[in-house]
Amino acid sequence: MADTMQAAVWYGKKDIRIETVPVPPPPKPGWVQIKVDWCGICGSDLHEYLAGPIFIPMEPHPLTGCHGKVILGHEFSGVVVATGDGVNNVKVGDKVAPDACQHCGECQPCREGRYNVCEKLAFTGLMTDGAFARLVNVPSELCVIVPPGVSQEDAAVMEPLATGFKAVRMAGSILGLNIVILGAGTIGLGTLMAAKAAGAGQLIVVEQAAARIEKAKAAGADVIINSKEQDPIAVVKELTGGHGADVSFECIGNKLTGPLAVDVIRNTGTAIIVGIFEEPSPFNFFSLSGTDKRVYGSLAYTVEDFKGLAALMAKGAISAAPLITGKIELKDLVEKGFLELINNKDQNIKILVRP
Repeated sequence: MADTMQAAVWYGKKDIRIETVPVPPPPKPGWVQIKVDWCGICGSDLHEYLAGPIFIPMEPHPLTGCHGKVILGHEFSGVVVATGDGVNNVKVGDKVAPDACQHCGECQPCREGRYNVCEKLAFTGLMTDGAFARLVNVPSELCVIVPPGVSQEDAAVMEPLATGFKAVRMAGSILGLNIVILGAGTIGLGTLMAAKAAGAGQLIVVEQAAARIEKAKAAGADVIINSKEQDPIAVVKELTGGHGADVSFECIGNKLTGPLAVDVIRNTGTAIIVGIFEEPSPFNFFSLSGTDKRVYGSLAYTVEDFKGLAALMAKGAISAAPLITGKIELKDLVEKGFLELINNKDQNIKILVRP
């Protein structure tokens, strides 16, 4: 096998280069090496391209030492081609979809099992080299075996779908409740499918893009509000007897939709903030102290969310295939991937890359 490979390396804002890099070394104890089949372009990758560095460290990262530049890519599927000492949860030849949350295992969130917010969190492809490359090394504990019947293309979408799965899990029981989901991109659609699988009552989606509105209809939305044409707060109140929704999920990351997630819920309702924000929102905290509303942040997932999602995908309760709107080669990552998603956002959901 060649000792070099092509990879997509982030150097700075609007500076991603497809270049020749060394292949990763053999995996260290507890780690595996994966030959990447497919890797999706994430919204956070786009944020780093347009406005970075956001997550990418400029000083040595406390867990990985990575800084300044990094191989992007964290939504991926592949096949295990090598294992380090002590690995017993996967073996060479297994098809896997890895969780991207590399963590210390020692801080309070890690000890609580919530390593997605580890104090030294190192997201694969942002704080350490990722999967826009032929080979990538990751901790074996983050690998989930792809269930029979789930394609490697669909498995590459498990990572963003797990984000929606975990956000719904954070909300507690939503059985029969009125739910508002802001945004019908990959995260919003994943949240929608997870909420439907969790037994939500009325599923209301707020979206402007025509193609995404169609995707939301197909994914099970009961009502879609085009916020270009209607006032979401007024329509949600009308749909909920004048009260507001029980739970909202903010899946956009816009300075206007953060506060909107709070405004569309009833008194004592819950807003889950899932989006990645590039700038702060103006916010009147009396909308919380005057209403007993609750706001939770939700970042990523844990491997348990991947396992639960895998079970739902295996039985068809959640499907990744409708979210995949393009497949490209690594050499075309910027032109046919990043720029396509930026310039034609309304037509695209998830573009997969074959490294």
